[in-house]
Amino acid sequence: MTTRFAVLGAGRIGQVHARAIAQVDGAALVAIADPISAAAEAMATKYGCDIRSIDAIEAADDVDAVVICTPTDTHADLIERFCRAGKAVFCEKPVDLDTARVRACLQVVKETGGRVMVGFNRRFDPDFAALKAAIDAGRIGKVEMVTLISRDPGAPPYDYITSSGGIFRDMTIHDFDMARWLLGEEVETVMAQASVLTDPKIGALGDFDSANVILRTASGRQAIITNSRRATYGYDQRIEVLGETGMVSARNQHAANIQFADAQGFHDAPLLNFFMTRYTAAYAAEIAAFAAALRDGSAMPITAGDGLRALELADAALQSAQSGQAVRLVASAQKVA
Repeated sequence: MTTRFAVLGAGRIGQVHARAIAQVDGAALVAIADPISAAAEAMATKYGCDIRSIDAIEAADDVDAVVICTPTDTHADLIERFCRAGKAVFCEKPVDLDTARVRACLQVVKETGGRVMVGFNRRFDPDFAALKAAIDAGRIGKVEMVTLISRDPGAPPYDYITSSGGIFRDMTIHDFDMARWLLGEEVETVMAQASVLTDPKIGALGDFDSANVILRTASGRQAIITNSRRATYGYDQRIEVLGETGMVSARNQHAANIQFADAQGFHDAPLLNFFMTRYTAAYAAEIAAFAAALRDGSAMPITAGDGLRALELADAALQSAQSGQAVRLVASAQKVA
């Protein structure tokens, strides 16, 4: 059985997902929609697919699933449209920047029986997946503490910062999802500190560029997240999980797996310097997992409900950073689905 895909949005992330679809056995890219004709034409030429409007894709009989790579403020509306049209949906995070809007969208997903997956790609990174498998296999006993280090080589453009929802909803949200995944329990309290240390203009735009967050579950398990918009040495992505009988960690990825030595000491190759190259394998694996769930009818590995929980943590972190107080989360009244 071949799953027939349409990609909505031919920008940078749309191109990543189109390439992943082309690499997945049993998947075919049949259509692309983008208001910028040059971008749509380039993707259509590269992958041999049609250029269609979103309306045409919604009504098409030869499209089984859509991949939403459009601006954030369109995500919830498009999820609802395509669920009502009976098509499966893969949507880049977030579903929306407002939790009430996400809950309303989740209700439509539930009512229509929609098949929706949200793109938290880091769960599919080969090293992170191996780390999680070691935890699940009991290699370190019960998880006690998780440390997530996520630092970008540099800040995004200023116009992106103003529309991103801020560092917690845009950047840390990936770490919130990873923390939930690795802790194995829902977070009960959030304590965050945030500053502007790398670029005063980011502060003038109402955002932070440096943040630390402590998450605590009801049983006392903790996760510590550290973020920065400036790591001069490259894209810093590390995880350490401490358990009752041991520790498992995932190190940074380098441009080459080599090391040389001289009179000044030992030297490694540079770190990968961009999320598109650091997570190439993860992007491909998440689309493969989505296609596999559609083929065998299994549960989506990451749901819109997971997107809601991560956004709730982001909102709590922002509230904590602004107030200087820990924030206790009220369990979402809506079933995470």
